[in-house]
Amino acid sequence: MNNFFNTVRVRMEKRAQYNRTVHEIRNMPQDVAQDLGIFPGDARRIAHEAVYG
Repeated sequence: MNNFFNTVRVRMEKRAQYNRTVHEIRNMPQDVAQDLGIFPGDARRIAHEAVYG
């Protein structure tokens, strides 16, 4: 039972990290995003790769 709660906790932490990353990418200044080759429309894909691998 303890393992179940640990799994849920880890998944919730990862989801929160994913949401923060999407938010940060979408709100990044345009010039910084262009310099990095990041487009706001790719925020979900980039965040997913960063958090979940």
